[in-house]
Amino acid sequence: MIRVVLADDEDLVRMGLRMLIDREDDLAVVGEAASGHEALRVARRERPDVLLLDIRMPGMDGLATLRAMAAEPDLAGVRVIVVTTFEIDRYVFEALQAGAAGFLLKDTASADLVRAVRVVAVGEALLSPSVTRRVVSVFSQPGGAVTGMDTLTDREREIVAWVTTGRTNEEIARELSLSPATVRTHAGRAMVKLNARTRAQLVVFGVRAGLTVDRRRPGPA
Repeated sequence: MIRVVLADDEDLVRMGLRMLIDREDDLAVVGEAASGHEALRVARRERPDVLLLDIRMPGMDGLATLRAMAAEPDLAGVRVIVVTTFEIDRYVFEALQAGAAGFLLKDTASADLVRAVRVVAVGEALLSPSVTRRVVSVFSQPGGAVTGMDTLTDREREIVAWVTTGRTNEEIARELSLSPATVRTHAGRAMVKLNARTRAQLVVFGVRAGLTVDRRRPGPA
């Protein structure tokens, strides 16, 4: 069972999210919060698998909440999906830097939101490649130096390039004729070398480094 906490200052938003999530057999809402301070308290108490976190909340906003969570090792296993809009790209970028696993738009379709919770719960990133590139292009320099990139093996660089396309481990594995476990291993090693706390940050680093997918036949693992 994937345990979810909802953090949004609007009661109707939380109600709608709870109804959507609780109707799924493998998902369950285990807590709610109307502010950042409350979200932090609930996260500490419940240790959910996924926290759906609104950016704009009274008192402690979503970004401050993310930073507070990142400072607590006991909350390292809580994967955070930030809820945002296109109009606040800078908040999205800051959220990724602070350790968010991904983000959703306020008008995300119900089926996509449910899929997002499942994807993030197993350690994948939830980033639309087009939106990610837009954010990075505004607040970073694509093609710029990324510390540790030169330490990656050719296969690790290849996997990171595929990760930036938004594909899951299973999808990348099919593209490269590898096992999902092999993809997961290479991605994990790349995260360690690049000091990426989340797969979402790995996406940003790959975009910043200008990595692109080579669709020629893959070499040996």
